[in-house]
Amino acid sequence: LKTMINLQLTFLLFYILSNPTDQSLMVAKAKEELEQEMVEKEEQKEKYLEEKAPPIQTHSMTLQELKTLCEELHAKIDVVDEERYDIEAKVLHNTREIKDLNIKVLDLRGKFKRPNLRRVRVSADAILRSLLGSKHKVSLDLRANLKSVKKEDTEKEKTVEVSDWRKNVEAMSGMEGRKKMFDAAKGPNQ
Repeated sequence: LKTMINLQLTFLLFYILSNPTDQSLMVAKAKEELEQEMVEKEEQKEKYLEEKAPPIQTHSMTLQELKTLCEELHAKIDVVDEERYDIEAKVLHNTREIKDLNIKVLDLRGKFKRPNLRRVRVSADAILRSLLGSKHKVSLDLRANLKSVKKEDTEKEKTVEVSDWRKNVEAMSGMEGRKKMFDAAKGPNQ
């Protein structure tokens, strides 16, 4: 029904655009169709209400019958209200879950702008103060744990005898020099 009406309105619009002299006639035709559509909707609504809630004949009922009818109607209303409440609770729960999932998705995507973090220099004493509190005065000497190095050992290593390299060039040239280097690398044990 709706597709036919949409199709008719499309043809009407095309006709109006192609023939501007008949615009008033087309507007009148469109008004009639809209009125017919509204009447059809009202008729469908009345049919639905007649099916779901038939009219009640209360003229021939006694007082006791009216009371039982009212009790039945109240019971039906209570059932419908309970169903409505349950559905509203489910909808509310689902909307909360959807919001939470959307937030998680945004977090995973990284849509939130992360601030630029500055590097802060903190001494070991400041870290201990923040962990232990200001009541404890603790100083941590990290240099005490370091291994001490004797200066005398380093000076002895530096005083290695340095000879003139030009004297060794002639002695090491040729195969004899290479044999001496090879023997020196093997060591005196072999």
